[in-house]
Amino acid sequence: MTEVTATYDAIIIGAGQGGGPLATALAAAGRKTALIEREHIGGTCINTGCTPTKTMIASARIAALARRAANYGVQLTAAEPPIDMKTVRERKRAIVDSFRQGSERRLREAPGLDLFQGEARFVAPKELEVRLSAGGFQRLQGEIIVIDVGARPARPKLAGLETVPAFDSTSIMELDRLPTHLVIIGGGYVGLEFGQMFRRFGSRVTLVHRGKRLLAHEDDDVAEAVAQILREDGIELLLDSTPQQVQPATDGQLELSVTTPEGKREIKASHLLLATGRLPNTDTLNLEACGVQTDERGRILVNERLETSVPGIYAIGDARVGPAFTHISYDDFRILRINLLEGGRATTRDRFVPYTIFIDPQLGRLGLTEAQARARGQRIRVARMPMTAVARALEVGEARGFMKAIVDADSGEILGAAVLGIEGGEIMAMLEIAMLGKLSYTVLRDAIFAHPTLAEALNNLFSSLSDEQERE
Repeated sequence: MTEVTATYDAIIIGAGQGGGPLATALAAAGRKTALIEREHIGGTCINTGCTPTKTMIASARIAALARRAANYGVQLTAAEPPIDMKTVRERKRAIVDSFRQGSERRLREAPGLDLFQGEARFVAPKELEVRLSAGGFQRLQGEIIVIDVGARPARPKLAGLETVPAFDSTSIMELDRLPTHLVIIGGGYVGLEFGQMFRRFGSRVTLVHRGKRLLAHEDDDVAEAVAQILREDGIELLLDSTPQQVQPATDGQLELSVTTPEGKREIKASHLLLATGRLPNTDTLNLEACGVQTDERGRILVNERLETSVPGIYAIGDARVGPAFTHISYDDFRILRINLLEGGRATTRDRFVPYTIFIDPQLGRLGLTEAQARARGQRIRVARMPMTAVARALEVGEARGFMKAIVDADSGEILGAAVLGIEGGEIMAMLEIAMLGKLSYTVLRDAIFAHPTLAEALNNLFSSLSDEQERE
């Protein structure tokens, strides 16, 4: 039975990293606000994305360090550290539960905010029907509606996939036993992070990727260095390769047929991970009833102020067209807070989109790649330095990778950077601060950083440009 329609100043669909803060901000400003969440408070990040994966990656890093302990003069009794996947899983679950409970408590205690557990669908442009998790339905009307429904792992079209167990980035984190051989389809961020993680836990790992190289949006030298690191770690990379069929093997395993540049290959494995992208959770919203337009993948089309094709309806986070990162979702919230509550005119135009791929060493990325800058015809200079030239990296035994920055040849401003190295994301953030301040690279070149830190590597990185000028 559907209850009488309740009216709100604002309705938020989805309690993700943008939707939750926006709901509390609107309620605190005196707007009568409803927040609808069908599954978990906190969205993908807390429940199935950033928090659990990085927690497990930390466990895998300890396993990798244990194997290298003798290099530091530390002798361990076991040559191969035993891995207790149940403990790894329970540690991950405990941290996720703690984060989620804290977020849910703040929402439930927020004055002026009504939290509905259930699934929402449009029945009119500004009216929703919520199938409540506890049973029954609730109609809601709102002057402003914000869609923050996130995304889920995509399932590729692959012959025989229905005949074998296949994991995605969510379900594989619930394993309580280590795969003997994990085959991964997809060489994006998810495939790389899980591939290295399980290899470090002790699984044999084969990664199948359709592209001729990993990380198609990165420069060639960055992509090749990442591939080399993964190969050093013992991961088998099958690039320019296409999965054709999967089927059960006679011994309880599975067999994946792959077309490679060297011909057809049959891969027998214990587990299969599908890491082929994500789909927006917009298919159950009945967007036709409100007129909100989407692209061919179901992502909601928005303008630079995050408004959809229907005035008063907004979309933020992974469900809309644009970068799908937690920190970008949070910035979406800030844009709407400024515009809806402070009378501002904030936009997504020209905002920075930094990101870090949490392989080890990390890849921190920001701004233009070298290829992008050259395609624009910009006059640039490229600063590049291997991590083997960084004293701190050598001291701690973590000297794989390199640092690279793209500099405008005329102004000296930093246009972009790739830091593939120990704490690459943190060093990238330092470069972002310089870019936000529109500083010349010479400021970092001549700055005094404490020794020995990773930060002082920026002195030498940008000194290479001065050395280059002297040679010219």
